[in-house]
Amino acid sequence: MCFVFLAICLILFICLYKLNENYFVLCFCKRVRTIDGSKLEDKVCVVPGKVPMFGNNFDLIDMTPETIFHYSRNHYRYAKGKHYLLYFLFTAVYSINNAEDAAELFQSTTILEKSVLYKYVEPFLGEGLLISSDRKWFSRRKLLTPAFHFNVLQTFNDIFKEESLKLLKKLQHLQKDEIEINDIVTEFTLNNVIETALGVKLDDMKGSAQYRHTIHDIEEVILERIYNPLMYYDFVFRLFGRYKKHKEDLKIASNFSSKIIQKKREEYRKKKEMEKQQDNEVDDFGKKKRYAMLDTLLDEESKGNIDHEGICDEVNTFMFEGYDTTSTCLIFTILNLALHPDVQKKCREEIANIGDFSSLTVFDFNKLEYLECVLKETLRLYPSVPFIARTCVAETRINGLILPTNSQINVHVYDIMRDPRHFPNPTEFKPERFTPENSVDRHPFAFVPFSAGSRNCIGQKFAILEMKAVLVALLSNFEILPVTKLEDLIFEYGIILRTKQKIYAKLKKIEK
Repeated sequence: MCFVFLAICLILFICLYKLNENYFVLCFCKRVRTIDGSKLEDKVCVVPGKVPMFGNNFDLIDMTPETIFHYSRNHYRYAKGKHYLLYFLFTAVYSINNAEDAAELFQSTTILEKSVLYKYVEPFLGEGLLISSDRKWFSRRKLLTPAFHFNVLQTFNDIFKEESLKLLKKLQHLQKDEIEINDIVTEFTLNNVIETALGVKLDDMKGSAQYRHTIHDIEEVILERIYNPLMYYDFVFRLFGRYKKHKEDLKIASNFSSKIIQKKREEYRKKKEMEKQQDNEVDDFGKKKRYAMLDTLLDEESKGNIDHEGICDEVNTFMFEGYDTTSTCLIFTILNLALHPDVQKKCREEIANIGDFSSLTVFDFNKLEYLECVLKETLRLYPSVPFIARTCVAETRINGLILPTNSQINVHVYDIMRDPRHFPNPTEFKPERFTPENSVDRHPFAFVPFSAGSRNCIGQKFAILEMKAVLVALLSNFEILPVTKLEDLIFEYGIILRTKQKIYAKLKKIEK
């Protein structure tokens, strides 16, 4: 009997051993293979976990936003130039960290599905442009593209200038010269995105203060779920997370935007009726008028191409993406200008040649080439979205590997844009990297702060124009002096790159 038991155990062991060649048994997932049958470790670095037999599942215990940032950086160093592979419960995660191999993903027409991480923002954003896939994503992208046409950006320009002047007035009346950049900038960008997306001034809306606070709380809970692997599971989140508060916040945000959309819908119908009566549906050149975002969505609703829920999803998506990402870039840009007075001086000299702020057009802002270099170099060093994540909805062949269905692909934009092969001395702040003569031979996917390919950021020109406007107003009136030091900052990883500390600077009024 003992012999039979041992024989059965041996057979089971052999079966499990053979099975483990193709399946990571204790992670309950299929292993990544190579297309040519060569050894996997020759093509990619397989990162051992804290408890290797369980893959990398135990690595995530007690993770924080700070440690997740270092977790990714440590893997990048450990891999020594290779891409790296992690195994978690039910899935393999393939991380790409150079432009050459990221190109295959960016140019793919099949690897378009967002990562499972994005399911935590779905209760807020629904199936908006950020999260949707397949036909819905394609139709929404096509539908929204005209809302970011150059003609529409020109109308946004007036809003950006108006909000910049409001911010300037607020700064000029501060009792102290030291400012907390984070709070000042986030209020500015949220005001901008609400007025451009919805056509209303947030400060004039009842409940606007609560809405600002609610948006912050929603994002905070989303990040808590991303950082804590136990909260990945809905039943755990409902029992032990801030589920009730999160649900309440989502309702507040939804009601706020729905109320505005309904009001704008009534205004839109009246406006369309007047245009029909006056035969005013075309511009001065006989072309059909282009509308800003919400009017575009309402126009498509009247044709039956989108419903109220879809409009809410796209409005919330634009606010979520346009508010936080832009404010992050502005915060780091102001910090860089404070820390590099020579760069700040050069920006101010360029600005001095374009005329009075109130009369500046989009064409004038486009002439500020050096200021744009400063923004690009800031985005290179501190990309607002530090990594791009996709899901393989079917078995996927990429970069010589065969990734099983449900595998995750992370493109580490943060590491790609610090590759010394494309950006020598990558940690140095050098805006001149982005002058035309210095950019001409650079790999097309070496600089991808707005992603690339078909799923690139639809609002990137919007963001650059918005940031230029406020920086011109700021630099024309203040000298920015350093307070926060770069070496004192602790970086945090989430959907957005952040710092643990608030960032401060001093403003010295320029005598004119």
